[in-house]
Amino acid sequence: MRKAGIVWLALLAALVMALAACGRGDEGGGGEGGSDPGITKDSIKLGGSYPFSGPASAYRSIEQGAQAYFASVNADGGVNGRKIEFVTLDDAYEPPRAVQNARRLVQEEKVFALFNTLGTANNAATWDYLNKQKVPQVYVATGASLWGADVGAHPYTTGWQPDYVTESKVYADYLGKEKPQAKVAVLYQNDAFGEDVLNGFKKAIEGTDIKVVAEESYEVTDPTVSSQMSKLASSDADTFLDVTTPKFGAQAIVAADKLGWKVLHIINNVSASKLLVLEPAGLDKSQGLISTAYFKDPASPEWADDPAMKEFKDGLKKFESRANPEDPNCVYGWSAAATMVEALKGMKKPTRDALMDSVRNMDTEIPTLLPGIKVTMSGSEDAYPIEAMQIQRFEGENWKPVGEVIQAEH
Repeated sequence: MRKAGIVWLALLAALVMALAACGRGDEGGGGEGGSDPGITKDSIKLGGSYPFSGPASAYRSIEQGAQAYFASVNADGGVNGRKIEFVTLDDAYEPPRAVQNARRLVQEEKVFALFNTLGTANNAATWDYLNKQKVPQVYVATGASLWGADVGAHPYTTGWQPDYVTESKVYADYLGKEKPQAKVAVLYQNDAFGEDVLNGFKKAIEGTDIKVVAEESYEVTDPTVSSQMSKLASSDADTFLDVTTPKFGAQAIVAADKLGWKVLHIINNVSASKLLVLEPAGLDKSQGLISTAYFKDPASPEWADDPAMKEFKDGLKKFESRANPEDPNCVYGWSAAATMVEALKGMKKPTRDALMDSVRNMDTEIPTLLPGIKVTMSGSEDAYPIEAMQIQRFEGENWKPVGEVIQAEH
């Protein structure tokens, strides 16, 4: 009897282990030949952290654009039969809260991947944890160059938008043609974002007659940049490189006008929003601004009859009716989400590693990007998805393209 009992217990244990293995596969828990957490035969759970409150809350519309795109994909049956759930949390643009959110999304929500979390400092604060956990941190909403600088150290992290060094190269290229002896004053946010643009610009103008003659920084918690603008305006600069987030971008435009500082004003891409920056500052004060673009402007009549823009606006109206269809941040979120869907479609297996393989080997066109701009990556050799931009000038009530798309590969 004792021998029979032992045999029975052994059989029971084997059966429990087999059932547990099946359960893990069905619930997205892993196992040989199974899937990773957050993905089943019917669903994919993604997570993201955004500043729904705090000094960068203007960026919350990025999440709305992404949610609208995922909802439109789900309405058409999802990705290979899997519906996408996008769980998002508020971090108020604070790195410690972003870390808490990342841990919650991985450990409690059990997401398959983090997608498009916003902010250079916030992503830098979480990428060691996420890479140690082997959780994809893909298409982060920040243009810091570090996301593609060392793939081996952080293989599960990628950027999406043109990085700030690419953007700086485009400005240097423009000045080299239009104002080759420019004397540049720079206002920049005192963090990794601002320093990346400034240092990238300085490197891009090496060997030219373009000089940086004045620099002033600000903290994201500062109430205004009035004093910094006064100091810059008193320099002998004839060009102003404005490296700010939307709140401070609007302040800089107003301050330059109030000071009577009539110089070539280049405003970085993240503050080039007509809706969030130029209109609050005053369109009359924004005339002649120079910036860059890489996706279609939803407020421009140039794209009024564009099929991709019509699809975006219809999708936003249907699935995120509170969002403003002329907010470029919504187009940003929609476009990044479209790229994420292409990456999910390219997975050969329902695993995180398969997702990263798809992400890092991509060559695709996203319809809401400007013509001539593609999303391409090739393993660790080409770790920057978008490396092209076009100069634009604000005239009248809209941005107007200047010249051709500029390729600025690393």
